[in-house]
Amino acid sequence: QVQLVESGGGLVQAGGSLRLSCAASGRTFNNDAMGWFRQAAGKEREFVAAISWPGSVTYYTDSVKGRFTISRDNAKNTLYLQMNSLKPEDTAVYFCAARSSSRATMSQYEYSYWGQGTQVTVSS
Repeated sequence: QVQLVESGGGLVQAGGSLRLSCAASGRTFNNDAMGWFRQAAGKEREFVAAISWPGSVTYYTDSVKGRFTISRDNAKNTLYLQMNSLKPEDTAVYFCAARSSSRATMSQYEYSYWGQGTQVTVSS
């Protein structure tokens, strides 16, 4: 009934930029915090960024601070991740997630809804 669909992934050279989108459908996400997570090959899924409802509070993992920006367009029910100065270590499948709470969290276990992921590959 609830779907999250990521888009915008692809192959980028180191130093390049990419903007990921996550479109929600099935119901509106009023009052829902959202986040981005990523999973590199052979590694555990890790937190990337999170944003509260309606969007005043954001969190980032240390490795992406100053390079990535999470944002949301609530009227369009869409989440974004602007990724600049990309590094090879950013290569991963990126997932968007939502939770039925206005508070942003870094814990993947507190999110109820997940997208299928979009591949981001950064070449050196």
